Amino acid sequence: MATPTNLPASFSVGQVLTAADMNNLRGAFRILQVVSATYATQQSSTSATFADTGLTANITCQSTSSKVLVLYAQNVYTTALNTGVALRIVRGSTTLITDEDYGYSAGGATTENCFNVYLDSPNSTSSLTYKTQFARNQGTGTVYVNTLGTNNTARLLLFEISA
Repeated sequence: MATPTNLPASFSVGQVLTAADMNNLRGAFRILQVVSATYATQQSSTSATFADTGLTANITCQSTSSKVLVLYAQNVYTTALNTGVALRIVRGSTTLITDEDYGYSAGGATTENCFNVYLDSPNSTSSLTYKTQFARNQGTGTVYVNTLGTNNTARLLLFEISA
């Protein structure tokens, strides 16, 4: 991992930095790029097999040492008692993280807003595709993503972080 850069001793408080000075400050943990995606079409499933939610974004890292900070916000809805939804973040065909039991309710149908963050180390400068997938993981009812009427837009953010 790169060592964070400190200000050179010649810099003083209140000094306006030139472009050359700014280049000297390049170091670890800088945001190099941000990619965002949205998707607002409702998807449904009765299957325990994961399927794409439609929310997807591509990023090409500048360095193999870069990290990708992945954030998503998506809502789910279940139609039946004791039915749950699992959401996961996938890079290509690799599952990065799975969240279980969203929308599970002992009292019947329920809606839930879901959020997650994952720091990935893809070790690649090729184009990478990140997406969310969902599946029914409990019960027998139908599960949905992107369902809250006019506020059904799911969001995916990818941040390339230097390391």
